[in-house]
Amino acid sequence: MGLSKFLHQALPRLWQGRGPVAWSLRPVAAIYGALIAMRRMAYARGLFNTRRVPALVIVVGNVVAGGAGKTPVTIALAQHLQARGLRVGVISRGHGRQTRDARAVTHDSHPMDVGDEPLLIHQATGVPVWVARARADAALGLLQAHPQVQVLLCDDGLQHLALARDLEICVMDERGVGNGWLLPAGPLREAWPRRVDWVLHTGPSPSVSGAGDEQVPHFLATRQLADHAITATGQRIALSELINRPLHGVAGLARPEAFFQMLRESGLSLSSTTALPDHHSYQDWPAQPERTWLCTEKDAAKLWPHEPSALAVPLVVTPEEGFWSALDARLDALLQR
Repeated sequence: MGLSKFLHQALPRLWQGRGPVAWSLRPVAAIYGALIAMRRMAYARGLFNTRRVPALVIVVGNVVAGGAGKTPVTIALAQHLQARGLRVGVISRGHGRQTRDARAVTHDSHPMDVGDEPLLIHQATGVPVWVARARADAALGLLQAHPQVQVLLCDDGLQHLALARDLEICVMDERGVGNGWLLPAGPLREAWPRRVDWVLHTGPSPSVSGAGDEQVPHFLATRQLADHAITATGQRIALSELINRPLHGVAGLARPEAFFQMLRESGLSLSSTTALPDHHSYQDWPAQPERTWLCTEKDAAKLWPHEPSALAVPLVVTPEEGFWSALDARLDALLQR
């Protein structure tokens, strides 16, 4: 098994239990945990600076390695806040990009310059999006260009303590916290439970085993594919029109099999599937125009230059009403300060 396949497929499966391999990595996890604790203490004591920006900051992140639905949640949040009449911006590191500066994301940005997830967020919502290695730099750049912005959503960043935040949302899927151990013995980026404002479960059957302090409000969110696919020209095609057609799935995600399973649950038949590492660049993709490829929106901007006929199927996350009520009440209190 190659290293990439081990990291993206075998290791996440090992993290769901406490088998011999996980136990063998516990000494390394203890060192990692000590470093994380020392870093958090340094921020708490003022040895490292935490920067506050002139806007409310909501961090959407997770505590486990791999995707749990942060980006679709960020999109849903941005759309909800826009519907309330609030002026919203989004900041991100732009994972996987080849640039290192702080820059704005535009509709025509290349994903290798700004990252695939920030580009998707901007295209889906139209809100200002900035990326930078340090989220605080992205926040300051965005607010200088758009001083009217009231609320900043930080896509990922629970562990980025250099940016002060007003609210934290931890996103979890059906894996919960796995075996509950720190990297590399388990999936945890930091010790859990930890203080957050809300935990939002995006999985179909959320695991709450070891999922944290029960005093922290937990909410559910449905995660499903849209009823349509999108062409490279922006045309919508109903998924019902694709039933009984030979289709091929491709995804560069932390868990590509979850996407393929959702396609099957939508009534589509997949002749083949191609699972790629998260944030795959597609630069070496061998064009196969005789096939009808289905991909995620996150992959589309990178795949379409090689497969113009590929169809992107949006993923929609819808939190329960109780979550929106709790968020709105907290935001109203913060905005009145």
